[in-house]
Amino acid sequence: MKSEIQVFDEQEVLHHLKHYLPAQAPLKDFVHHNTLHAFQEQPFFKALQQASESLDFNTTLSIAEYRSRFQQGKISEAILERIIISNKGEEALSLWKERLLTAPIRKPSEPSRVGRLRQIWKTQFGLDLDMRVHPKLFKLIGGFLDQGVAEKRFPFPEASFLEAIRTLEETAFLPLFKSKKVRELLLNENTSITQLLNLIVGDARYFEAYLFDQQFAHPGWSGMIAVLEQQAESLLDHRSVSLYDFIFVELLMEIEALEETIGFKKLPLSKTTTLPEPIALFTEPKKELYWECVALWQEAFEWQYHDQVLVAIQNVNKNEQPKQPNFQAFFCIDDREESIRRHIERVAPEGETIGTPGHFGMVAVYQPDGGQFVTQIAPGNAVAKHLVKEVNRKGEKERDFHFHYRSHRLLTGWVLSQTLGFWSVFKLLFNLFKPTVTPAHSSAFEHMEYDADLVLEHLDNRNEKGYQLGFTVDEMTNIVQNLLKSTGTTANFAPLVYLIGHGGSSTNNPYYAGYNCGACSGRAGSVNARAVSAMANRKDVRENLEKEGISIPKTTLFLGGLHDTTRDEIRFYDDYKLPAQHLELHQQNVSAFAKALDNNAKERARQFLLTDVKRPSFKVHKDVRDRSTALFEPRPELNHSNNTLCIVGRRILTQQVFLDQRAFLNSYDYAQDPYGNYLKGILGAATPVCGGINLEYYFSRVDNEKLGAGSKLPHNVIGLFGVANGIKGDLRPGLPSQMIDVHDPLRLLMVVEHFPDVVLQVIKSNPAVWEWYANQWMKLAVIHPETNQIQVFNGADFEPYETITTQVPKQEGLEKIFETESENLPVYSI
Repeated sequence: MKSEIQVFDEQEVLHHLKHYLPAQAPLKDFVHHNTLHAFQEQPFFKALQQASESLDFNTTLSIAEYRSRFQQGKISEAILERIIISNKGEEALSLWKERLLTAPIRKPSEPSRVGRLRQIWKTQFGLDLDMRVHPKLFKLIGGFLDQGVAEKRFPFPEASFLEAIRTLEETAFLPLFKSKKVRELLLNENTSITQLLNLIVGDARYFEAYLFDQQFAHPGWSGMIAVLEQQAESLLDHRSVSLYDFIFVELLMEIEALEETIGFKKLPLSKTTTLPEPIALFTEPKKELYWECVALWQEAFEWQYHDQVLVAIQNVNKNEQPKQPNFQAFFCIDDREESIRRHIERVAPEGETIGTPGHFGMVAVYQPDGGQFVTQIAPGNAVAKHLVKEVNRKGEKERDFHFHYRSHRLLTGWVLSQTLGFWSVFKLLFNLFKPTVTPAHSSAFEHMEYDADLVLEHLDNRNEKGYQLGFTVDEMTNIVQNLLKSTGTTANFAPLVYLIGHGGSSTNNPYYAGYNCGACSGRAGSVNARAVSAMANRKDVRENLEKEGISIPKTTLFLGGLHDTTRDEIRFYDDYKLPAQHLELHQQNVSAFAKALDNNAKERARQFLLTDVKRPSFKVHKDVRDRSTALFEPRPELNHSNNTLCIVGRRILTQQVFLDQRAFLNSYDYAQDPYGNYLKGILGAATPVCGGINLEYYFSRVDNEKLGAGSKLPHNVIGLFGVANGIKGDLRPGLPSQMIDVHDPLRLLMVVEHFPDVVLQVIKSNPAVWEWYANQWMKLAVIHPETNQIQVFNGADFEPYETITTQVPKQEGLEKIFETESENLPVYSI
């Protein structure tokens, strides 16, 4: 962290900028991440203060919001007092309690460090430089990066952004720049960013601050470009772009705008204007009463709920004997699957559900039949070396002439507007009252066709697109073995074992990938579920597993499926290949799943506006399905709203606990992993994925305009890679208000069932994982598997935790709760 002003170094400052800019990938790879990842090497509350002071972000709820929650009983007096005593001492209880509850505590009002220098254009010259530059700049970079919206490609697509601009300036009939001076600077390949800053600012001590001001005036665009510079594969139609090129072109546009308005005589700033003393942009935060208060409030707000969870888990009866299940169903650990698993277990108690990351351990890229590109179907940080191909696809997506490229042309566009255009008005009105599937609808089931085949086995040393085509038998064995051992599913197999991935369907929704499986890089998990099921059914794979101590009976068959979490529908793949006896059992299970899906839809619908949940589940379910195809529905599902838990342990810990879709559930048996070898992999994946989801929701909730995306109603898709307000606005990082409006901003609590010394050793072995817990960006609790004692990680070690909640209420009639309560629900024993 910089603490003093240094001499300007272009490469160092660009590196510094990239570190702090938002890191959201293009829409097709919209995977959740910690919005304030740049501050993660610091303790959580210290980072929140620095991000607020330096970048003017809201990073917590306000004091008034915390007090309101206290008055509503959402933060209890007992929890608040415990937090005060543990942080300030018992002798200071009354003082801090008075400060938190009644004292006039105001947030420090000093202007943020980033942005103050750029204000001089407005205060001294009455010039809004952003308004003059941004529309032209965004149109230019948007056209260059376009992935297929524009009818014509940007010229010179093989060149870098700066090279393309230079070539365009030399060859175009109408130049981009009117200024002779600017054209000379552009075409001179020796011109540097430093030279351009000398023309505008003059004093090198201000160059870094000026660039931070400039780039954080449009952090969405700058952050996208910084990501694409490092991850060119994020664009299917590749473009070469760098933050250097982007800044270079923007500085040229500023010079031209300044020449046209105030003239070169008033430049550079340092010679014609009295500038404030240069300051370091990021410094060690000072101790402030306000930040001490919000830290105590936030801790109390979080432990109010987490304390209930821990006491509920601690009090479960773990002595139940395992039964022979009629079926076993693997679901993703996704928090939306918490509820469907609960409903399946209620409808079909003879079944067993299991949680694991939704890629089911298969790391690969996928190419659909007829597709030009490959996409990753594994976590984004995994390095894929294998290709899975779809072949023999029989169907074709419905087309609509409204979306045809000819609709962009002058003559055909006019004809269509005069003919189909009038019909469109009636079509839109009809869709408002009776939603139907249209070409604008994105279905989770379209990721892979039901009747198509998958190329899974590696034969003849075949490689395509730089990847190994398919997997060897040994590689398949490792995938299936890791899946079974990591979840503790190594014996007692049911006749049917389902691997059910998940995805989401919606209409007219640019955040579509955010509704899909994060473990599959924002894709539906259908390919993974079907592929790994096929691997597990192979005779040669099972023979290899037998050598590793895993014996799968010949009577056990694996079957892949996909759960559409928006529509609450499950489709199974290859079920027509089942033998008669298994097919009969499968049909019984399908009926049970259908009832569970109805009940799940009713539970979810309690927080949907305009949905009457006081009806039978199957009728509510129909409304839920209609929402997914409604062109005018801004929130087809709640997605990860209110996520705040990840529980790694046996299902018996949570099977009798109602967690209101707030928990990621990863099945794990400590007894089969005494040294934590599999736990290391689980936490290595679940920590950044679940933590990233949690914190993106947290920060989008506390500052939806700067750290989120605002309302998505005015959003336009830009070039199929980002969204902006209108066609000339900044790209919006984070989540729209329709995805976080019911979210409570709580940090995620990771709960692990194992011995504390084993868990400590596991998190210490991975520096990236250690940082999350040592700096308290996530909380960590351990349930001792033998004594049931709870220990909580304090940033350095585990310490015993005594719950304040004595017991959670028992609730048998959840359906009535769903019919009457739309607020977030407490923990229940069920």
